[in-house]
Amino acid sequence: MGILSEFKEFAVRGNVIDLAVGVVIGASFGKIVTALVDQIIMPPIGMLIGNVDFAELAITLRAATLDAATGEEIPAVTIGYGIFINTLIQFTIVAFAIFLAVKFINRLKRKQAEAPEPAKPAEPSEEVKLLREIRDSLRPQP
Repeated sequence: MGILSEFKEFAVRGNVIDLAVGVVIGASFGKIVTALVDQIIMPPIGMLIGNVDFAELAITLRAATLDAATGEEIPAVTIGYGIFINTLIQFTIVAFAIFLAVKFINRLKRKQAEAPEPAKPAEPSEEVKLLREIRDSLRPQP
């Protein structure tokens, strides 16, 4: 089997399509969570702790300066820990959402596993067996 035909077989398998759909939905979900954290969650938290914009929180290692020779501005060197805090919150939300999805899927699997097996007919009691033997012995023989 040539490599091209193997690749074709691999690419048209259902799992690859499912994976592609999952990646696209995951990327969209990431954008939604980013917007949720940046635009909805963090502004009230920043307001509660003194009108702080978390995206602007940073430690300045070197301030912005002007180059004496060219007059161009040399940008500041900063550690943006506010953006890191936003990213941690986004990660927590995504991880929690995935946890809930996995928990839901596991619950469905457990219910499926706990489903009762089809009931097989119960074994007749000894009295019923004895009565059947008596009935069969009383039938007229050909």
